[in-house]
Amino acid sequence: MDHPVVTEPDPGNRLRDTTRGERPQERLARLGPAALSDTELLAMLVRSGTHGQDVISLASRLMNEAGSLAGLVAWREADFRRIRGLGPVKALQLVAVLELARRVFVQQGGETPLLNRPDRMVAYLQPFARGLQVEKFWVLCVNRKLRLLRRIEISSGTATAALVHPREVFREAVLEAATGVICAHNHPSGDPAPSQADFSVTRQLREAARTLDIELVDHLIIGQPGHDPAGLGFYSFRAAGLI
Repeated sequence: MDHPVVTEPDPGNRLRDTTRGERPQERLARLGPAALSDTELLAMLVRSGTHGQDVISLASRLMNEAGSLAGLVAWREADFRRIRGLGPVKALQLVAVLELARRVFVQQGGETPLLNRPDRMVAYLQPFARGLQVEKFWVLCVNRKLRLLRRIEISSGTATAALVHPREVFREAVLEAATGVICAHNHPSGDPAPSQADFSVTRQLREAARTLDIELVDHLIIGQPGHDPAGLGFYSFRAAGLI
């Protein structure tokens, strides 16, 4: 009597491309990294799934939540910790790897970019803002020649607001011995038109800058050209004469 063939169940933590019957690491070794999808490359970093969720599914969920690799690069530890199956160690590992990727991308344009025009400021910030579903607020500390000293993410808010206080902005500038700051935040909707809250925050920043004798070089709102009536994809408070 023939006995049925019993196969070992997949424990859910193997890197396997079910459409080809070949694991991503095998394809990586055979074909190189370009042959892998974004999800498969991410699965290589995640390495293992959880009970009831294989690693490809976990990587797919990460991609769906972030919207894209560019969106994922902007995540912090707390964002990764929200995903079931990612513990504190794995979350920190992913933050570190993606931060390295981001720094490589930024440094392709120079380690100390010249930020003397709104378009250059926006070009520098786009890799951090692209694909975000919530508002984030950044401060770029610059020297007298408007060369970047450091970028700091001050806050991460909801889909419509990123709360910030001038105290947080200029504390970082003082610590960096910066002579000027460039403030920026994104609008997930893509429309960079300022809200009443944006005007109010800019006035507060302008007054604080005068008190501390640190130049507020600009406050930028980053959107998308397709959603901007002006076609620029950003709004500059200095260009508008409000700084």
